[in-house]
Amino acid sequence: MNQPVKIFDHALLQRRLSRAQTAGGENFLLPHVVEDFADRLAAIKRNFHQILDVGTTSAQLSSELRRLFPDASVSHLAPVSSGMMANVETSRPLKTENLGLEPESLDLVTSALAFQAANDLPGLFTQIRRALKPDGLFLGCLFGGQTLRELRLAFAAAEAELSGGASPRVAPFADVRDLGGLLQRADLALPVADIDTMTVRYTDAFGLFRDLRAMGATNALAQRSRQPLRRAVLMGAVEIYQKQFCDPDGRVRATFDIVWLSGWAPHESQQSALKPGSARMRLADVLPTKTYGDQPG
Repeated sequence: MNQPVKIFDHALLQRRLSRAQTAGGENFLLPHVVEDFADRLAAIKRNFHQILDVGTTSAQLSSELRRLFPDASVSHLAPVSSGMMANVETSRPLKTENLGLEPESLDLVTSALAFQAANDLPGLFTQIRRALKPDGLFLGCLFGGQTLRELRLAFAAAEAELSGGASPRVAPFADVRDLGGLLQRADLALPVADIDTMTVRYTDAFGLFRDLRAMGATNALAQRSRQPLRRAVLMGAVEIYQKQFCDPDGRVRATFDIVWLSGWAPHESQQSALKPGSARMRLADVLPTKTYGDQPG
């Protein structure tokens, strides 16, 4: 089989996550995502007994799963080893994309804002599908779509103007339709993919940079430039960002598209999915766009 293309430098990503955790940084969007997990799971009206959280950068989601399902065994495959996982029954670092899961061993698999950095997302979904018991559920979310589009455009424009070209600065993010197709490809039944757009506002682009560092989410692309970022390019990107993506009050916007994915391991009790193209309304037409307040700085 062909090896997946190496898009992300996982060793670098893990070092940056470890550095961010040591410095006390955190993903500021994660508490809101965990709240959405609780709402979505509460609507399903069933208990889960063997639960695994894959790749989430802190124990926030695992702790919420323990609260929701107090009789369940909750495990966590963490992207970095950390003492913060002590309140989870089983925690081990996730060092590769080979999850090493036993077939048909889990009732529920979750993941929060982690899979956007996968080099082999189809392979991850296939492993999860095999690890689910019949009628087991996968529920996850990741950054997708137009996430950080403002930052991508600002850097591209600045480098084109000052360097005569552009190097990759912001990771590519998958489209919601493509992600839904990957669920089907992995043979997950009743697949659902929807998108929650959040707009975060900052005093200037440097506030966004600080949040990305606190999340351990700075550039970890395998094909990134190894040359130090020139100050002229950085300041040019900040200036373009301020001019093109500024609200009337002077604050700048940053887009985060959070794609929610769910699918079930096939079971004879499940209803059949509708035929493709039979829907009368697009999901995007009814989903709201959220504005996530103002970030300090």
